[in-house]
Amino acid sequence: MMNSLAVIAVAATLVSAAPKEDNEVMTKEDGMYVVNTTTLGKTVTGYVSTTPVKIYIKKDKIVKVEALKNEETPKYMAKVKKGLMNKWDGMKVKDAMKTKVDGVTGATFTSDAIMQNIQLGLEYYKKNK
Repeated sequence: MMNSLAVIAVAATLVSAAPKEDNEVMTKEDGMYVVNTTTLGKTVTGYVSTTPVKIYIKKDKIVKVEALKNEETPKYMAKVKKGLMNKWDGMKVKDAMKTKVDGVTGATFTSDAIMQNIQLGLEYYKKNK
């Protein structure tokens, strides 16, 4: 009987400590929704690895997109950050979801993965805001 209670207590602790996807994916900070695609885009890879982003949204407009930690080649990731990440700034979410943005020449795989992550993040935002 004592062992059963101990097992139940440990299981309850693990369940309550398990991260909730909603808290990982979308939070509110300073009046903005922040969508983190780390778990949404865990199967979306660039040239080397996953390419998660954070999308900051206020009043249904994208404030900024920020690249999160990844294993992409720093030289190519820097190109993507400079040439791609600000393309959605100021766009309404519904317009951004329809917009086709050109990737960065020489960093095609990374660009494509970033764009896929942004699309996933925007879809999640629309469904869950």
